[in-house]
Amino acid sequence: MTRSLLSVFEEDAGTLTEYTNQLLQAMQRVYGAQNEMCLATQQLSKQLLAYEKQLNILHSELAKQLADTMVLPIIQFREKDLTEVSTLKDLFGLASNEHDVSMAKYSRLPKRKENEKLKAEVAKEVANARRKQHLSSLQYYCALNALQYRKRVAMMEPMLGYTRGQINFFKKGAEMFSKRMDSFLSSVSDMVQSIQGELDAEAEKMRVSQQDLIAVNESVYTPDSDVTSPAINRNLIQKAGYLNLRNKTGLVTTTWERLYFFTQGGNLMCQPRGAVAGGLIQDLDNCSVMAVDCEDRRYCFQITTPTGKAGITLQAESKKEYEEWICAINNISRQIYLTDNPEAAAIKLNQTALQAVTPITSFGKKHEVHHPSQNVRNMENDKIIPSESAGIQDSTQLIAPGTPIQFDIVLPATEFLDQNRGGRRANPFGESEDSSKDEEEDSLLQQMFVVRFLGSMAVQSDETSEVIYEAMRQVLAARAIHNIFRMTESHLMVTSKNLRLIDPQTQVTRTSFELATVTQFAAHQDNRRLIGFVVHLSETLGEESMSAYIFESNTEGEKICYAISLGKEIIEAQKDPEALAQLMKSVPLTNDGKFMLLNDQSEEDGTIHEEGEESEA
Repeated sequence: MTRSLLSVFEEDAGTLTEYTNQLLQAMQRVYGAQNEMCLATQQLSKQLLAYEKQLNILHSELAKQLADTMVLPIIQFREKDLTEVSTLKDLFGLASNEHDVSMAKYSRLPKRKENEKLKAEVAKEVANARRKQHLSSLQYYCALNALQYRKRVAMMEPMLGYTRGQINFFKKGAEMFSKRMDSFLSSVSDMVQSIQGELDAEAEKMRVSQQDLIAVNESVYTPDSDVTSPAINRNLIQKAGYLNLRNKTGLVTTTWERLYFFTQGGNLMCQPRGAVAGGLIQDLDNCSVMAVDCEDRRYCFQITTPTGKAGITLQAESKKEYEEWICAINNISRQIYLTDNPEAAAIKLNQTALQAVTPITSFGKKHEVHHPSQNVRNMENDKIIPSESAGIQDSTQLIAPGTPIQFDIVLPATEFLDQNRGGRRANPFGESEDSSKDEEEDSLLQQMFVVRFLGSMAVQSDETSEVIYEAMRQVLAARAIHNIFRMTESHLMVTSKNLRLIDPQTQVTRTSFELATVTQFAAHQDNRRLIGFVVHLSETLGEESMSAYIFESNTEGEKICYAISLGKEIIEAQKDPEALAQLMKSVPLTNDGKFMLLNDQSEEDGTIHEEGEESEA
């Protein structure tokens, strides 16, 4: 807004300068014509004898009065006020360029091998540049504001001088309407004095304000000065500020550009310097945001589209801006801004950290709990019929207090490539690619979902879905407390034999769970994109343990639960050929004889594939 308003004032100053030069040329022509009139009258008066002295004095006084009251004030206004504004504009531009250079140097500071001495020197350089820019901008703004008052007087004084000179010259005309003209001139003079008084008062007010602004602490100019304990607002539903945007200029080369970003509804907008308005950069609805390591720079984060495609990479200048941008984008992606009270919804969403330290019995205290794992879909009327709710257990009976939480289920895809570089890609879990493909071809059910892993933890019971809700609460609370935003994205393949997490880039199977070992699964009632399931795991000593895995899906969790439920039904039906035939009649099949799920969602997303291809819900 400051840049836009400044451009308006600068355009007005440029227009005023051009108009003043044209007005000065016209007045100089009038003054030159009057001098010519003096010479012509002098030659004429020589022929009039007695009138020579009177005519000479009359025109000479008029020429002198025009020079003093018409030409001189406009010259002084141009040389003093307009030249000062032009000089301050150049100084402000130089200070802004120095600040941009110092900020670029600060942004390139390494993250891994951090040099405290170099960082302190660069931070001091940034602070000096910002102070210099601040001082030059204040002086420039004050000069522009003063020009708005001064121009009103500067344009009137020459015209008043010209009018008074003409009135004094034409004595006969002045005698006819002198009273009316005197009152007009006196009122104009009073108005000029009033404007001058306003200018003096405004100039004093701006001077005092300038001194107060300059007397602030040096930490205001230092970037990331409160890195140890920044005051972070996690309930933002709109955000604006400068960020560094990563642009690819070649196959391996990139550049970073410092631009002004702001959110508008569910959109991320960008307004380059000098632009009148901002343009759309990214649609934030249903997107995901995570912290990334990029080119050894600090405070980088990446926005990923709902389809899982990597979007733009941005860099903030401080830890506070970095975390507030991530929280704001995360809140907007959940479409909180569409609610009646977005601020209250954002506060409620981020109260998970407070709930984590407040023991509660279960989610069932707030509303009745249903079991998505036992839902039965009626294919004729397309309704979900929930079963009776189970009893509520205490949270300590479901999950032991102090149970550790794992936030990364597997190694990143790049590490898989490094481990298997130079030969045929091997599956780290002991499964061959050929066997997995054979399993896919033999499986009667294949359904793929885009999910992001949130966390997993050991549980003590799998009798009810309450254990999944409690695990969801503790995982989300731990992420909020420890500021963990990174999430591993995978493709969850649901088959009639197992659940497999597949790396979207390398198509490597990250981990696999036999469907028979999945004893409980459910979706969150409020946030329908949260899905979790409990798995029985066999230990080395023959003992068994239970773990809950929590994911965030791009689609409704109920659909994943329905796919798992159908897979379990297929396992049971395969034991009885008649039951399997009856099940195949009740559920639509694809062209290759496999079960087809979620037609409504697949048609909307355009992801139904024939001839054995995988579909993504």
